[in-house]
Amino acid sequence: MAQKSAGSAVSERKAGRWHAFHEKFVVEERYVDPADRRGLYRASIILAVVGLALFIATLVSVVQADGLSVADAPVHDWLLTTRSAAVTAIMIFLAVIFGPIALPIIVLVVILVWGFAAKHAWRPILLASAMLTGVIISQIILHIVQRSRPPLDQMLFGADQTFSFPSGHVLGACDFLLVGAYLIFSRRRNPRAAVFGFIGAGIGIILAIASRLYLGYHWPTDALASFALSLLILSGVITLDTWRTARIPGEPITGELSRAESTGE
Repeated sequence: MAQKSAGSAVSERKAGRWHAFHEKFVVEERYVDPADRRGLYRASIILAVVGLALFIATLVSVVQADGLSVADAPVHDWLLTTRSAAVTAIMIFLAVIFGPIALPIIVLVVILVWGFAAKHAWRPILLASAMLTGVIISQIILHIVQRSRPPLDQMLFGADQTFSFPSGHVLGACDFLLVGAYLIFSRRRNPRAAVFGFIGAGIGIILAIASRLYLGYHWPTDALASFALSLLILSGVITLDTWRTARIPGEPITGELSRAESTGE
């Protein structure tokens, strides 16, 4: 009997751990107003249209060397005249933060901490997927367009002879800040907090773009294309997240943790 009881206890512990693991990776569901769900789908469509139109316009101008890309050289030359030791130090710091070493570490830490601390890992997984999607898309376009960077002797933080269009630094910053802001504030009922959250994301994006242009590594249209691609990725995240998690009253919702979140607990 004692052996059976011990075996039963072990089985229950294993079942409990499996249940906790299962609940962690069950997609969170939440109740929203029908108008709010329609608004999310509408926002995703607008972002997709704007992002696609902006990217196509930028790509065509770069390939044909006209249109938006006409402003690249004048803006680049003007930024050369604004350089100073103090500003350069700030821009190098920003370049490191949004660079290929620091930003992935920051993203990884955020995803791991968020994933372990949250009731569900759905949103951290979405953020990781968005970041990975941005990297893949960026690398594909880089090798298709093969645009040259500004002159090497004008770069202030080491020479970079890789392709320029689009900017991977800017795309990574945009994806992290925009998608992160959406995934956080879409679960808040305070519109003011959401506004401030996206304003903060916008400021971060502007700083990332400014550092890449100021330090001489990209043309303005490189950054513009990255922003446009990020809008497309954000649109995809909103669509997938809304389709998979947003439920209106009357629709079924599953999972204890999902029910708890849907009531704001």
